[in-house]
Amino acid sequence: MNYTSKNFDKSEDRSTGDRILYFIKTKGHASTASLAKTLEMTPEAARQQVQKLLTSGLIAGRQEALPGVGRPRQNWVLTEAGNGRFPDTHAQLTVQMIGSVRKLFGEEGMDRLIAQREADARATYLQICRGPTLQERLEQLAAIRTQEGYMARVERDAADWLLIEDHCPICIAARTCQGFCRSELQLFQEVVGADATVNREQHVLAGAARCVYRIARADR
Repeated sequence: MNYTSKNFDKSEDRSTGDRILYFIKTKGHASTASLAKTLEMTPEAARQQVQKLLTSGLIAGRQEALPGVGRPRQNWVLTEAGNGRFPDTHAQLTVQMIGSVRKLFGEEGMDRLIAQREADARATYLQICRGPTLQERLEQLAAIRTQEGYMARVERDAADWLLIEDHCPICIAARTCQGFCRSELQLFQEVVGADATVNREQHVLAGAARCVYRIARADR
């Protein structure tokens, strides 16, 4: 099953295992105890669900050292198979097409393809993200990115905003050709306008669990 972010964690027609996968995907690594508390389950029920996901190869354990003396805490993270349960925008086909473009037209042809993709995205984003305030434009941007499979959301962090993308639907393609995400910063900057700056703080291609962009007002 492929997931979208719309009210997934509150949906009553999703299995408990699905809700756990979504929680880890959107919130990061989690312990069995935190899963039980957040999803309003008994500790035993949470352990049973975690064991099922572990046996299925959808999650894996990661030890977290705690301050002071004591046993490390076991947290759970998504495996590659677990991440594969979320939208991938037909990643394998995309990678094959990238290879075909390179073979037929070389790197110059690949660059032209990426440039056209950037131009199309710019036209769409700037047409839709026209809110009168920075917050409205960011929310509009997050909505577009979510429609494209990025599971995007906007959060406040003190005086700044964070644009958080919990999933990268083109991750495999981007690893094959990193030019696909080379212009995101510039495009996001155009969307927010001259009254704010955009900086990428976390990047999936650099090993992070998600992409995070910090948006700060330029007059701070």
